[in-house]
Amino acid sequence: MTERQKDRPWLMRTYAGHSTAEASNELYRRNLAKGQTGLSVAFDLPTQTGYDPDHILARGEVGRVGVPVSHVGDMRRLFQDIPLEQMNTSMTINATAMWLLALYQVVAEEQGADVTKLQGTTQNDIVKEYLSRGTHVFPPGPSLRLTTDMIAYTVSHIPKWNPINICSYHLQEAGATPVQEIAYAMSTAIAVLDAVRDSGQVPRERMGDVVARISFFVNAGVRFVEEMCKMRAFGRIWDQVTRERYGIENPKQRRFRYGVQVNSLGLTEAQPENNVQRIVLEMLAVTLSKDARARAVQLPAWNEALGLPRPWDQQWSLRIQQVLAYESDLLEYEDIFDGSKVIEAKVAQLVTESLAEMERIEEMGGAMAAVESGYLKSQLVSSHAERRARIESGDEKIIGVNAFEGTEPNPLTADLDTAIQTVDPAVEARVIASLRQWRDSRYQPPFNHPRPCKALERLKEAARGTDNLMEATLECARAGATTGEWAGALREVFGEYRAPTGVSSAPVAVPVEAGSALAEVRAKVDATARDLGVGKLRFLVGKPGLDGHSNGAEQIAVRARDAGFEVVYQGIRLTPEQIVDAALAEDVHAVGLSILSGSHAQLVPDVLQRLRVAGATDIPVIAGGIIPNGDAEQLRAAGVAAVFTPKDFDITGIIGRIVDEIRTANKLDPLEVPA
Repeated sequence: MTERQKDRPWLMRTYAGHSTAEASNELYRRNLAKGQTGLSVAFDLPTQTGYDPDHILARGEVGRVGVPVSHVGDMRRLFQDIPLEQMNTSMTINATAMWLLALYQVVAEEQGADVTKLQGTTQNDIVKEYLSRGTHVFPPGPSLRLTTDMIAYTVSHIPKWNPINICSYHLQEAGATPVQEIAYAMSTAIAVLDAVRDSGQVPRERMGDVVARISFFVNAGVRFVEEMCKMRAFGRIWDQVTRERYGIENPKQRRFRYGVQVNSLGLTEAQPENNVQRIVLEMLAVTLSKDARARAVQLPAWNEALGLPRPWDQQWSLRIQQVLAYESDLLEYEDIFDGSKVIEAKVAQLVTESLAEMERIEEMGGAMAAVESGYLKSQLVSSHAERRARIESGDEKIIGVNAFEGTEPNPLTADLDTAIQTVDPAVEARVIASLRQWRDSRYQPPFNHPRPCKALERLKEAARGTDNLMEATLECARAGATTGEWAGALREVFGEYRAPTGVSSAPVAVPVEAGSALAEVRAKVDATARDLGVGKLRFLVGKPGLDGHSNGAEQIAVRARDAGFEVVYQGIRLTPEQIVDAALAEDVHAVGLSILSGSHAQLVPDVLQRLRVAGATDIPVIAGGIIPNGDAEQLRAAGVAAVFTPKDFDITGIIGRIVDEIRTANKLDPLEVPA
């Protein structure tokens, strides 16, 4: 038997970017030298939500979870000495995707690249932003138009570019079951393809080219058999939808093309060394099956639940991929699951259930209607609450968290302050100074950009009409406009959008049974309300800054509601001033602040100071999120009553602790409720 040729490995990426364009450029060149085969750019939250670094909402967020890119000069610096014509670049950007692609194209032109040869992906999936990540800017209608215009433009001008990456990844992080993940991602793809088809911008005979450039970004959890079956089900449904709904006859154009970031939600702060084997298992789910193998893989680092990974941690994750691709025999065989009755039965079940859920969404008017009604969000909040309840009860075991918790001292985390990368707080001031210098000098040598006012006016005019917005956006990029100016012009025309939170409509996940932990906490809530002479304890849950990952805040809000609190939850993207104003107006008894982006060091003390100025020192402030030990100590020293991090998985216990802090703040005796 002749030995068949080995398959080519998938694209190997590391999701990276932080501090400044200069620092990120150095990191990219270092990673490429280590054998990484594609770039995956992480942008900071102001860039993702269309704000310049000196905007009030950007405070504490600049350069934290990614690189700040405010104008073509930043993009130029980000890719200095990296030939874009030879690169495959993935950009995790959604609401401002058109703007970042325009900056990328302009820099490629400056490098002398043939734009038609550019390869890469813009994430550009706004639906999952409404449901999970929270970096949306505009309402659903205008957002879908921006996506449609980008797809139409790239098919004609940058034919090798993937203009959208439908993301089920973040749906799983927000609580989606495999069926919900498939159904909601496919319903999003249908909404996008329908919009492109109906826009009249792409001739019917070219719809196959559009379908061929739609890619997906998928999550792989630790239940790797089920996850691998999910990938096969995805491919089967995509083949069916593109053939039956859009009449695509060419099987190559119907191929399900996906990249993957394996699950970060399941990474634990407790015994973080266990995350390495979790990451390996999750990678196997998307590489073992040849017929459902990922086109690109990026792995998180073992210490992501602790903070920002260092270059060495990212290298370890890259080496995990390289060992599988180059040392094992995985790439030498046809699909090793063909003919398995077990796999086939599971795939068939996922296909049937996913198609049924897609039909339900279609009956509601499609994915956009299901977002606006709040249906999708409440379903995710509900399934996430059920998962959390299974972990708390011990039905779902997580090693090191609720099972086998005893551990030897960990040499990897002996010094927690050096076990993660830290972003210098002075970076923000430097980035703001650089931006202001750009604004003052962009019209002068050596840049000589035309003044951006005309370009921004043309953009607004195009937005009010029906023209494709990409040409006007490119003109803004060439004129040296900033991210905040581009998004601000469109905000004037399109307005902004606050998505449904899903909290009020989420069903009860943990019943209040007699003798249960929740029953005890509920009794404490009722007794404390009586002691304070109020009908109900009121608890404000707030997300200051631009961090839109609201899953934790929603779960706290839902459980507090089920424990008898009256919960005030206004969603994401609030200033400290707005949070304090709401706390005073609603006369709350405690404030809970949730931040996962690292801006806690600036924003939480701001809330505390504003409460002090208002004379509301009897309102305890609780902080939760990815907060390193040293930062947690500083927050407690500043007056925060309690700090919770991902290791604190017992939500009912957290609610009980909040009641204790309310009693302490109001000088009430500790309350012992008999079991």
